[in-house]
Amino acid sequence: MGLELPESMEELVYWTARNMGDGKVKAWVEKEMCPECGKAMMGKPRGKDGKIKIRATYYECPECEHKVEKREYEDTLTASIIYTCPECKFSGDIQVPFKRKKTKGVEALVFSCQKCNAKIPITKKMKKIKE
Repeated sequence: MGLELPESMEELVYWTARNMGDGKVKAWVEKEMCPECGKAMMGKPRGKDGKIKIRATYYECPECEHKVEKREYEDTLTASIIYTCPECKFSGDIQVPFKRKKTKGVEALVFSCQKCNAKIPITKKMKKIKE
């Protein structure tokens, strides 16, 4: 396998590790350098108390304060995935564009197994509805 797991969550935009029946998936998306100054990693803005504003609709450079809309920035990123296919049990790794698509009415990052071409969706985690 060519992909290595990241050292720190500080350098990531997205991380998940899931069990999918007989398969497993670890997926992450690394932050990219600021397109303006190139000195720092883009990230969600921080409040006056130093905490990250997780609901912010944009990403910001901590050095030059250059701002990019969330959707525009995330569409340029690449997702790295280490997986075991739930269909054929093939273990591999792949990099795909970090673009979510609607699958069965739910937003998901979808990729194909490199051996059997089965579509493997990584859905957004959904809150369970109380009955």
